[in-house]
Amino acid sequence: MAGISTWITRRAQRTPDAIALIDATTGATTTYAQLAADSARRAAALRARGVRRGDRVMMIGLNSTAQLATMFAVARLAAISVPVNFRLSPGEVAYLISDATPTLLLHDDMFAELAATAAEQAPRAVDLVHLDALEAPEEVFAPEDPVTADDVAMLMYTSGTTGKPKGAMLTHGNFEWNAINMLVAGEGMTPRDKTLAVAPLFHIGGLSLYVLPLLYTGGTIVVAPAFDPAAALKLLEAHKVTVHFMVPAMWDAMRKVPNFDDHDLSSLRTLLCGGAPCPLPVIDFYQGKGLTFMEGFGMTELAPAAMILEAQYVRTHAGSVGRPVFHDDVRIVDGDDRDVATGEVGELLMAGPNVFAGYWGLPEVTAHDMRGGWFHTGDLARMDADGFITLVDRKKDMIVTGGENVYPIEVEQVLLSHPDVDDAAVIGLPDPKWGEGVTAVVSLRAQASVSADDLLAYCRDRIAHFKSPRRIEFLDVLPRNATGKLLKRTLREQFGSDGSAVTR
Repeated sequence: MAGISTWITRRAQRTPDAIALIDATTGATTTYAQLAADSARRAAALRARGVRRGDRVMMIGLNSTAQLATMFAVARLAAISVPVNFRLSPGEVAYLISDATPTLLLHDDMFAELAATAAEQAPRAVDLVHLDALEAPEEVFAPEDPVTADDVAMLMYTSGTTGKPKGAMLTHGNFEWNAINMLVAGEGMTPRDKTLAVAPLFHIGGLSLYVLPLLYTGGTIVVAPAFDPAAALKLLEAHKVTVHFMVPAMWDAMRKVPNFDDHDLSSLRTLLCGGAPCPLPVIDFYQGKGLTFMEGFGMTELAPAAMILEAQYVRTHAGSVGRPVFHDDVRIVDGDDRDVATGEVGELLMAGPNVFAGYWGLPEVTAHDMRGGWFHTGDLARMDADGFITLVDRKKDMIVTGGENVYPIEVEQVLLSHPDVDDAAVIGLPDPKWGEGVTAVVSLRAQASVSADDLLAYCRDRIAHFKSPRRIEFLDVLPRNATGKLLKRTLREQFGSDGSAVTR
């Protein structure tokens, strides 16, 4: 087993002049031969700064070709990349520094101050280096350190929506098997495919659903520094992108671009949505444009692909996240890890070569979540007779009201189908009579004037009364993290002390 850095060197040997990367801002192109040489020089510069096998190299920056080249340079030294969410506060980054104990903290111009402030607050010293300072003389190339499939290539920190983030240890083998799974999902991928990297590369979906698999297969990545819905539409058209991933909030924002229909998107073969449940109106919009819209489910711990709902099943199995990727196995179990009957709700368990090696520095948590040789995802789901999986909710988010189980996703989808609702989150809050009360927090579309009573009636007409919200709150914008996941813990803290409904 060779490491992920050999993907680039071997592509450079086979198709040296093929375009690996395109800078969306400048239009500059990087061939596979140039990418291999750049990553080798960067590896030499990292080694000169003391980076050795197993050392952690942390990176904070906007999406860039330099960031990708550096990631392969770190892998070339058998060291470990630690991409960091640049939306974190300095204190949160300082915590990651204390947890991952990196040798270097790399940054770009945009986040130099964040890196410096975090380094000052961290309990241990770390050297700061600008990404563009990783230069070595043209003739200096670091050799590739041999690795095995089980060697850790990256610490990808989970989003931390329920507590301190945990570092998922993703191996070289995890990334290779994820690439293989993606290459045989749907219509697959070829060296002729091209994607737009606009989801942040510190997010496992942005990095590893299309970007890494396409570099494995010899395709092309258009690298945009950040997401802007109108700019993304222009880039998809200009570069004739064929496969594209975004999280639901990004797909939703792009469909609202006023001149959406003026763009020629005929090159797109596959649109993939993941990272959070996708509202049905968003799916309907893109399908209504004749585009192949697939939904999937993944997790950082799975590198990340777990389920794919392929295009031919999107309508016949609406609401499902599909079936497991080709080389994975799945179980649905009860609280005692016993398989439940077809159609019954239980916890989703996964096994396969893309399942991570565990959590950094947390052997007890790892042992608990990997008990019996199966990764316990913490997601509640059910499987039908054909093996299609429908996510019900996060185990921790299930609401028990009056002895009945309520799954927030189901209620959220009803709310999101209302024409005046732009975003919705459903949470359980303490209730003296029912144990927990179903509470909805919604944001409305511009100029909408629907009241809480109107929304309550709308829900009760469509789902059982015990599932319907007993209380509705309004916010202009719902809190989400950088990957688009609702921050329900924040909402529980904000509304947990007040039992009154807010109406309009």
